[in-house]
Amino acid sequence: MTTLWAEHAWLPDGVASAVRLEITDGVFTDVTPGAPREGRTLPGLVLPGFANGHSHAFHRALRGRTHHERGTFWTWRERMYALAERLDPDSYHRLARAVYAEMALAGYTAVGEFHYLHHAPGGRRYADPNAMGHALVQAAEDAGIRLTLLDACYLTGGFGRELSGVQLRFGDGDVDGWATRVAALKPDSALVGAAVHSVRAVPAEQLPFFADWDGPLHVHLSEQRAENEDCLAHHGCTPAELLDRAGVLGPHTVAVHGTHLTATDLGLLSQVCFCPTTERDLGDGIGEARRLADAGVRLSLGSDSQAVIDPFEELRALELHERLASEERGRFGAAELVAAGTDHAAIGRDGGRLAAGEPADLVVVALDSVRTAGTEPAGAVFAASAADVTDVLVGGRWIVRDRVHQLVDRPAAVLAEEVAALWQS
Repeated sequence: MTTLWAEHAWLPDGVASAVRLEITDGVFTDVTPGAPREGRTLPGLVLPGFANGHSHAFHRALRGRTHHERGTFWTWRERMYALAERLDPDSYHRLARAVYAEMALAGYTAVGEFHYLHHAPGGRRYADPNAMGHALVQAAEDAGIRLTLLDACYLTGGFGRELSGVQLRFGDGDVDGWATRVAALKPDSALVGAAVHSVRAVPAEQLPFFADWDGPLHVHLSEQRAENEDCLAHHGCTPAELLDRAGVLGPHTVAVHGTHLTATDLGLLSQVCFCPTTERDLGDGIGEARRLADAGVRLSLGSDSQAVIDPFEELRALELHERLASEERGRFGAAELVAAGTDHAAIGRDGGRLAAGEPADLVVVALDSVRTAGTEPAGAVFAASAADVTDVLVGGRWIVRDRVHQLVDRPAAVLAEEVAALWQS
């Protein structure tokens, strides 16, 4: 058994002081506030491990490289496709390993990887059809972060359009081909889920297959107005309505983005994963988070394109974007924001609470930095950044100690090397 003592900890009922946390076999066995100091002291604020609900690991190599001539969504997409053309299983493993290490340093203990880069250039199959997926699994294992691999079905290049160019790397022919490949993906250290890339990428007649999927299921939904307009033109309904007709929108289906929803759409959704830093980086717009929450829709958060990897920035943006759109403060309370940022259930996992019986994942946040000095512990979510994370525990194992990743040596240097190599190739 391991005993830790936190100065302050974010428990299910709010922030408490002098909290003893006992851990056995990677699980919290006792969490007691107001306890005498014993075991290792954790100064500052201890939070549950953050869950990154939506990630495209390879997009990290785009950071700071898509703003030429001020940049548009289309110039960003051209660069993203150029990058996707260059990756292979080895380079993807090296890059993702460093990206997942960056996530761990920021306080993420689990990630949902929305994975659609499946095959070799031209759509050729690797000897192992899941070589790219296995590269991600190994990368997460190397970095010490829990992975849910959301294997994405991506069959068409738009409504009525075949895949072309780099998109050929994404496709499996039809939904049966996708399912056959995914059935062979049985990693020991990761959870496998499914994703419908979007209603543009999976023909309507093949969507009903996913109505019977019994694991985590995610789908890009209404990220941009053009997606809605195209769907209305081809099917006479919104993307959410199309998915609902196909039986895809079950209680465990997570819609990613949901930026441009109608009033009818809101009533069809159970969960939405917002990615605020990406949505603003791409100019997508501001989703109606408060309205969704008031309708009973569960909210989670993701880093998506890795324009920023910082769980505090994501959860804070959920509130601050609402303030800009509504011209009101206090749209979300701090507890609601932390709940969204630590929603492990959205990626099919337990966790997200400092409580007995939960996985022993936690994040230690300094309260004495230039950003957090003088704040109340509960107010740290509005002041802290990833730079204030000092220690990260995953399943009772220290992955980050004193701001140093314990499994990946010099992640920043690895990122610099791998990103540079990809753009020079």
